[in-house]
Amino acid sequence: MTESTGIHLGTFGALSLSVISSVAIVICNKALISTLGFCFATTLTSWHLLVTFCSLHVAQWLSLFEHKPFDSRTVMGFGILNGISIGLLNLSLGFNSVGFYQMTKLAIIPCTVLLETVFLRKRFSRGVQMSLMLLLLGVGIATVTDLQLNVLGSVLSLLAIVTTCVAQIMTNTIQKRFKVSSTQLLYQSCPYQASTLFLIGPFLDGALTQQNVFAFDYTVKVLFFITLSCLISVSVNFSTFLVIGKTSPVTYQVLGHLKTCLVLAFGYILLKNPFSWRNICGIAVAVVGMAAYSYACIIESQHKPAETGNQSTQSMKDQELDPLLAAEAGVNSKLTEENDSLWNKAGAGKDFRA
Repeated sequence: MTESTGIHLGTFGALSLSVISSVAIVICNKALISTLGFCFATTLTSWHLLVTFCSLHVAQWLSLFEHKPFDSRTVMGFGILNGISIGLLNLSLGFNSVGFYQMTKLAIIPCTVLLETVFLRKRFSRGVQMSLMLLLLGVGIATVTDLQLNVLGSVLSLLAIVTTCVAQIMTNTIQKRFKVSSTQLLYQSCPYQASTLFLIGPFLDGALTQQNVFAFDYTVKVLFFITLSCLISVSVNFSTFLVIGKTSPVTYQVLGHLKTCLVLAFGYILLKNPFSWRNICGIAVAVVGMAAYSYACIIESQHKPAETGNQSTQSMKDQELDPLLAAEAGVNSKLTEENDSLWNKAGAGKDFRA
């Protein structure tokens, strides 16, 4: 198996894990909220993150991955920002209509594209842009029903969009900048995310539901579904960081809309939820947009190796013309080999590669 094949299989595995775990937790939470009346979403998310951290701590204790500390201020800021973005999304849902909330989620993709283009100088091909427009059109047709605007809800939605985009872009850039795996980043940021949501969760949920999370009647059935939701969330949180690290924030958002379409389909098939031709047409258009996005990404990935090869050829030509460049490259190569040898002898490299 070649290295590129292994990378593609790893990416496919991460995407599949994200879809399966996300759909599973949506079904579980739907039963918890709609059937059992446990409507404290933000507090529940803080419990999710706490269980995720405990699970990763056990995995680290078993040497399944190596703890790699890095810039603590970056980790703290990233964790708190993630927690705030989740809280703002829940507030947006509480103070807006369902249709406007769906528009908020749709706006995350163009906002992410804009931020990456302006601040990271990332270029998106015409094929990627057109496929994203088709995807957003399809999901909009399938999910957006009513648009009731209000000032407070609009401000909360805008803040939710910006914080979510920045947090997801940071998830990708931090892994690349500090050379940490998705597991290592999730392990270090989980305590800050969980603490932020645990502090604001009861107040936020109380404002939205007019109920006290600590006064709720926790029956055996409720506790069972809460436990199940927390266990599934470990896979959801892990796969989220994994997908963003292996692909991009935009691809993760595209995957999120695929989950939305699957949840709508499962709701119709399993729960007999009402379904219209508008939903069917919207999902069909969205699926075409996802297929077009996947094709555009494959075409771009095939062009990159060719560009890399051309750059390597040009570098070799430069070294032939300039003996000093060739000598410097040889010294650097030797130093790298010596460092790798010392690293292997020290017994490093226990990091769990997901």
